[in-house]
Amino acid sequence: MTKTITRLFDDYSDATAALHDLERLGVPHDSVSIVANNADGAHGDAATSLGDVNDHGDVSRGVSTGAAVGGVGGLLAGLGLLAIPGLGPIVAAGWLASTVVGAGIGAAGGAATGTIVGALKDAGHSDDEAHVYSEGVRRGGTLLSARVDDSLATEAEAVLDRNRSVDASTRGSAYRQDGWSSFDDTAPAYSRDEVAVERDRYRSTPTSTTY
Repeated sequence: MTKTITRLFDDYSDATAALHDLERLGVPHDSVSIVANNADGAHGDAATSLGDVNDHGDVSRGVSTGAAVGGVGGLLAGLGLLAIPGLGPIVAAGWLASTVVGAGIGAAGGAATGTIVGALKDAGHSDDEAHVYSEGVRRGGTLLSARVDDSLATEAEAVLDRNRSVDASTRGSAYRQDGWSSFDDTAPAYSRDEVAVERDRYRSTPTSTTY
């Protein structure tokens, strides 16, 4: 039996550190997925690679970038630039991203039209978790999800927790205090300036999760 373990990270570097720890634990690449906001172009020039990007971060098309985007091997070597409704430009790789896209990462010719909330719920997460995780990526975060054998689940959760993952319940409460209710894939994606403000809001706050 396997268990799907997902965490949100405010910083991409924390997510990649957790990914490498999962690899050392023995979790295979094809069991892990990563989805990271790229509104600021930190993982590649989205304005060039994805096509026109407006002030809201909306993009016109997706394109594979391969090892050129942030990775030197394994899962990260397969990162691709694309757009998901409500999220805007992202980099992503792995089974979760493929589920959203419907036909693999980086297929040129159009933005992804799948639903990230639906993909997370199909993976076994509650409705609330799925919406908070999706909103977290929209606001600049990175999502890391792994399908692990039950025998590794406890260790895998500890790996993600010690790498500054976000407490989904606490973060959801913070969003709701500002009037947020759920992830809306029809809403404008965050601009790079909005993402910068959101990241700064949580960057200095230690985070952990009990999920």
